[in-house]
Amino acid sequence: MQVAVRRRAAMRFVALDRSLEALPLFRLSDSADDAVISYTADNGGRWRVIPAPGDRLPGTFDQDVYVELCRRFHDADRPADGAVSFTLHAFLRSIDRRVDGRTYDLLRSALGRLERTTLESTNAYYSASAGAVTTGQFAVLSSVSIQRRRILDREQLGLFAAVPAAEPGVARVVLHPLLRENIAAHHVVTLSLARYLALQSPVARRLYRLLEIARANALLTWRVSLERLREMLPLVQRYPSHLQRVLQPAHVMLMEAGLVRDAGFKQHRREWHAEYILASRAE
Repeated sequence: MQVAVRRRAAMRFVALDRSLEALPLFRLSDSADDAVISYTADNGGRWRVIPAPGDRLPGTFDQDVYVELCRRFHDADRPADGAVSFTLHAFLRSIDRRVDGRTYDLLRSALGRLERTTLESTNAYYSASAGAVTTGQFAVLSSVSIQRRRILDREQLGLFAAVPAAEPGVARVVLHPLLRENIAAHHVVTLSLARYLALQSPVARRLYRLLEIARANALLTWRVSLERLREMLPLVQRYPSHLQRVLQPAHVMLMEAGLVRDAGFKQHRREWHAEYILASRAE
């Protein structure tokens, strides 16, 4: 990560919709699996993530895009219409991604997926404005518009002089009203962008998001069965030994980042659990 990005990230916090954070959305593997994500909430409600026809489910890159969109929405003083505008170049720099034709295409695809992927709640997603869980369908983004630019600033000119098709563009996206309402009602969890970006594993980043829900619930420790954690992340692995191999490196990253004091696995009778001791924010 470049020094300038580190300095900007150190000053940033991200408020994320607490209801959405508690539900699985992003595939954390490189699998081409486009199957629907189905999840049963603690209250018995049902949640599904349905990819658009011919598209795949949102993945690890999309997770980072979602977090950065929420950061930009917050920095823009949460506009009433939910609209956030940015150049693709600046966006990629903000999430510490290489800027080239390939990553521009990845970003365009991710924004489109966040608009086209259907999130279906049957008494699973909590709406702060309604004061209850809701039933219906929505998407992370209500609309996405991207316009290519022919005028390049000096910093970009050298990158794209020979590749006109990959020229950067300006995007305007609108965050869905349900997410905006929950954020406005302070039904959120708050992440440190610097700590989030410092985690090199998508699994560690998703665990960080889940751990902040535990913190928002005033928990000092969080104990969850491996099977339940697999569903919440979500992960494609099923056997406890396979899940532990995936989770252990993420646990090390979380401890090294000072986000948890300890993280490990314990077996109670025949069921395996993951246990986390949260670190204080001052640590």
